[in-house]
Amino acid sequence: MRLTVIGCSGSYPGPDSPASCYLLEQEAGDRTWRILLDLGSGALGYLHRYIDPLAVDAVFLSHLHPDHCFDMSGFYVMRKYHPSGAQPPIPVYGPQGTSQRLATAYGLPQQPGMTDEFDFLVYDGQPVDLGPFRVVTTKVEHPVVAYALRVSGGDGTLVYSGDTGPCRALTALAKGADLLLAEASFVEGEDNPPNLHLTGRDAAETATAADVGRLVLTHIPPWYDPQRVHDDARPSYDGPLDVAHTGATYEL
Repeated sequence: MRLTVIGCSGSYPGPDSPASCYLLEQEAGDRTWRILLDLGSGALGYLHRYIDPLAVDAVFLSHLHPDHCFDMSGFYVMRKYHPSGAQPPIPVYGPQGTSQRLATAYGLPQQPGMTDEFDFLVYDGQPVDLGPFRVVTTKVEHPVVAYALRVSGGDGTLVYSGDTGPCRALTALAKGADLLLAEASFVEGEDNPPNLHLTGRDAAETATAADVGRLVLTHIPPWYDPQRVHDDARPSYDGPLDVAHTGATYEL
């Protein structure tokens, strides 16, 4: 399984990256399967640099904040009005209310909204099997309903935190994963609100407790120096540690 970072800027697009979007690819049979974890503000344009977006098989949304889902509006336009013709609907998994939120974002009536372009499915606690991928979700700590996702494909396993404050649910989901892609929006030493985001140290402590093989810090807002977040994390995790950047790839 291959991970490509499409967007990793926290809370809004930054000068070097769009907001959250991560591409996972896995060969199976005679084709490559492709899924997206989130499609946040500005990410659809960058996605064109790596694949034809029409080759995406499904989208998994961690939650419904704009920096994680609002480029679904552009994806809707692409799939509906592409010169090659309207595209068949693909699955879009997300929290309850995803279809309604995205219709409102584009100014569409609730019916049909975007349901001709996307097959909206709600996380229900059961694993999702799609081609070679298995996706398991758990609710995490955030002001809106938000999910972390564990994706297995081939011999690799990745856990994506989505947006979350420190919580046992994320640690349990990440247990033994090859790679933890963890948000790190806050820095140590600030008056950080509770139950909202992780610091680099929080992410590192989660990675250590879960015994993951690699930690990749992401969702760092443009107002913070990524090196500071990295330095917050380093003392609490002794495995391979990276800060995400657009175009970075990882083979799992």
